[in-house]
Amino acid sequence: MSARIDLEAQYCAHNYHPLPVVLTRGEGVYVWDEDGKKYLDMMSAYSAVSHGHANPRLVKLVQQQVATLNIVSRAFHSDRLGPFLERACELTGLDMALPMNTGAEAVETAIKAARKWAYTVKGVAEDRAEIIACTGNFHGRTIAIVAMSDEAQYRRGFGPFPPGFRLVQYGDIDALETAINANTAAFIVEPIQGEGGIVMPPEGYLKAAAELCRKHNVLLIADEIQTGLGRTGKLLAVEHENVVPDGLILGKALGGGILPVSMFLAKREVMSVFQPGDHGSTFGGNPLGAAVGLEALNILVEEKLAERSAEMGAYLKQKLEAIDSPLVSEVRGKGLFIGIEIDPEKGSARAICEALMERGLLSKETHATVVRLAPPLVISRAEIDWAVTQIQEVLSEMDSMRLAS
Repeated sequence: MSARIDLEAQYCAHNYHPLPVVLTRGEGVYVWDEDGKKYLDMMSAYSAVSHGHANPRLVKLVQQQVATLNIVSRAFHSDRLGPFLERACELTGLDMALPMNTGAEAVETAIKAARKWAYTVKGVAEDRAEIIACTGNFHGRTIAIVAMSDEAQYRRGFGPFPPGFRLVQYGDIDALETAINANTAAFIVEPIQGEGGIVMPPEGYLKAAAELCRKHNVLLIADEIQTGLGRTGKLLAVEHENVVPDGLILGKALGGGILPVSMFLAKREVMSVFQPGDHGSTFGGNPLGAAVGLEALNILVEEKLAERSAEMGAYLKQKLEAIDSPLVSEVRGKGLFIGIEIDPEKGSARAICEALMERGLLSKETHATVVRLAPPLVISRAEIDWAVTQIQEVLSEMDSMRLAS
């Protein structure tokens, strides 16, 4: 075991269970460990490194901005924030944005906006607003956010939780309609559930949900922290069903794999509920983050990374589906956002990820049964071919060991 791993185990809270590898540098789709071993990164930090590690345009931009102006707080204006938010609104079709840092902060911002909108615009009685979320969701880990989770571990030992959240079955449009009432402020939904295991809703679900929300004067808020910014083959995953939500949450790739940058975007009617003092963040919208975010958006568009994700994702999925292994029960996903479901009676997703790591491919298991593949969007066909070969050989080895035991 590495001395660095031991040191981390001694001083860092044990709130993660990482694979036993210590990474020291990255470039493009590759990372290297402390011994100089090279790995193909098929995780890209849960979609945060969509542009590739140490993207040259972003590195150059950061070097320039770091030497110019970084943090001033929102007590003052900066020359970087306006252009960043303008670009984000233009690309997403929404009117206004509120910049934050982490995805969880942006989700909290969306919750606050939805509640205040319910009271000041919709006319819901004070402290009665409800937000509907889905089973299997993952929107973050703050107390309010885990209040709308049904994952036992996320909740165990952290109560009491704030009220005002209801859960409906993901993908069940009838359940959503039944749950909506006069106090419903918003429906928050992931177009594809990432942490849930790359779970896809039925085709047409998001469009039907948007129509339901419009019918009942409920805000549709899309959490695209993981699925957004090209990951699924469109700039936004909601675009697969031609849906424009009332609110949109972005993060992860918005920081170009360099900084935590997030935002909540919404229609003007929703965002206008915020007045000075209602909400804020010392670091949210800082000049460095805004500069990185704008360049990250420009790279996505100019280098056609969403289109690349669609093409490479379809190729990867086709290659994975051609693997004949009794360990695999399903391959699902869109773009470069793919999950390999492992039959728990025949194999372990963790063991598969550990074996892939030994071969120089980094992925991570989800809920013990899914091998998640979400590489940087700059990955090539040759790199995909190599990755699929490693996956196929590991599955074959695992099956042989299973049959021999």
